Order: sequence, then C-alpha cells, then structure tokens
Amino acid sequence: MLIVMNHKAGQKQIEAVIKAVQDMGFTAAPIPGSERTAIGVLGNKGYVDDVNIRDLPGVQEVIHVSKPYKLVSRDFHPRATVVKVGGVEIGEGERPVVVAGPCAVENEEQIIKTAKCVKAAGADLLRGGAFKPRTGPHTFQGLKEEGLRLLALAKKETGLPIVTEVMSPENVGLVAEYADLLQVGARNMQNFDLLRELGRIKKPVLLKRGMSATLEEFLAAAEYILAEGNPHVILCERGIRTFETATRNTLDLSVVPLIRELSHLPVMVDPSHATGKRSLVAPMAKAALVAGAHGVLIEVHPEPEKALSDGPQSLTFHGFEKLMGEIRKLNSFLGY
Repeated sequence: MLIVMNHKAGQKQIEAVIKAVQDMGFTAAPIPGSERTAIGVLGNKGYVDDVNIRDLPGVQEVIHVSKPYKLVSRDFHPRATVVKVGGVEIGEGERPVVVAGPCAVENEEQIIKTAKCVKAAGADLLRGGAFKPRTGPHTFQGLKEEGLRLLALAKKETGLPIVTEVMSPENVGLVAEYADLLQVGARNMQNFDLLRELGRIKKPVLLKRGMSATLEEFLAAAEYILAEGNPHVILCERGIRTFETATRNTLDLSVVPLIRELSHLPVMVDPSHATGKRSLVAPMAKAALVAGAHGVLIEVHPEPEKALSDGPQSLTFHGFEKLMGEIRKLNSFLGY
C-alpha cells in the first residue's frame, strides 16, 4: 500500500500517518518528494484495510500495490536511482558505462595485461571472476582469494573499480574487502540467504537475472536486497533460456525499457553471456545501449582461444578497442 500525502501536509500529519501504520503492525517507509511526501507500507502479506488511514488529516489518496516488490518499484520510488561505484555513476542521466575484463582471473600477467588494455580503450570498470560457478564440477572454478588479490593489483595498476562475483553468504565479507561492485550471478539470483547478506552491507550490488526468471521474479529478488537496507542495486539482463539453441541464451532486450518503466534501479546488459558468440557481442552491446541500458558488460581476453572459461564469447584486445570506438560514436548520437 502507498499513502500519498497532500502537498500541504505538515510534519505532524505525516508522523500521525506513520504511527497509524505502525499501530497496524506494519513498517512505514516515508518517500519524500519535491512536491509531496508518500508513505510506503511494508510487511503486509495481503490486502490491507485502509479505513484507519484514508480519512486521516493530510492524506490525499491510498494506492493498493499488488506487486511482490515495493521498494524496487517506481510506485514507491518515482525518482530514478543512480548508483555510485568507485567514483563511477551508473543510472539515468549518466553516460552508459562499460564493464570489461576476462570471465575468470587466471594469473597475474593475464589480468594486468587485460586491465591495461580495457583502461586504455575507455572502459569504466574492470570485471573478472575469482569464484566461478560452473555447470560441471571438473571445469576451472576460479582462483578464489588469490584471484581477488590479483584483481586488487590490477586496480592499483589502472585505477579501475572492480566488479567480481560472490557466491555464498559466508564470502560476502571477504569479497567486499576487494570489490567495488559485488556481482550476483544468474545461478544465485534466488539464493535468498546471499541476497539478504548483501542487503546488510553498504557496497553496491550487480544482480543478474536468472536464466529462467520472469521479470517479476527478477525484481522480487532485488527487493530482498533493498528490504535489508541496501539501496545500491544495479540490475543486469544476461539472456534467458528458451527453445533456441543457436545462441547460448536468448537476449531479452525488451526487458530493458520495461525495467525502466517499472523500477527506479539502473539496468545493464551482458551480451557476452547472453549470446555466447564473439561475433554477436558488439552488435548486441550497441543494441542494448539503444534500448536504454545504463551500461554493458563485455568479456575480454588476451588470448580467447586459450581462455580457461568462456573463450568463444570473449573479445580480443583489438575487437574490444574497435567496439569502444563504435560505442563512443553511438553515445554521441544518443546525446551523451
């Protein structure tokens, strides 16, 4: 439920409404606006009888919100959220960002060389996996804490903020020591214990859409993080599983403008994991920006044919430099 106050409502009237909500056993979340204040009602499991609310002084209207996500919704938070990651601002009104780097950190030479390349080409953040959730147990699982240490070295060399994945609640503290943006992979989108733990820290979170998740399930997963007190969440579309087998996944670009309608959170796109094909990464990255994405994640490797993880979808250094030139032209056309 959302309680919209009259633009003339004073602080005492707002406090009276908050107390009434609390007396009903719910949590009141004031949402200050430029012209009026709204008060979100959280904690209800179903329809809330508004008879004790709607006639209180200063109340203009009561809106019943049936969505399973509230804090994530534009109903509760009309103004777009801009998330700051290591000095880089991501969200509405900002130039779209580019996050680039290898799927997995393999050794010091590989990550330092890649970091310097993507930095020189114009990337804003460095990505690289230290903990790798893989489909099979016999594939490369990442260097874990050593990988985090190498990412920190790459950051020291280039100044690029770090994006890396966290897989379990127990590792949130460790990864947060190194990462500027903690990524939740598609396989962990509904790892609710992990989401709650990430909600208790103040570090920004990049939440990827599950490969079989509906948009409602995706936004509800983000709600777990915000409900614990962390508003610094970026959503990421990375392709969903359909009957099509020509690509690794099916990139759902329609979800980008739809998320911008429904939610105030920034949304990014990962065309590398979505397509699984090097030749498709650049065109789909540009299409994502035209669709309104606030940024893209691009996998880059010095020798993709030797990569320990996802080589077929990784761009070469030359390919990434070419793409960045095209993105700069596109950004100019889009008004950035």
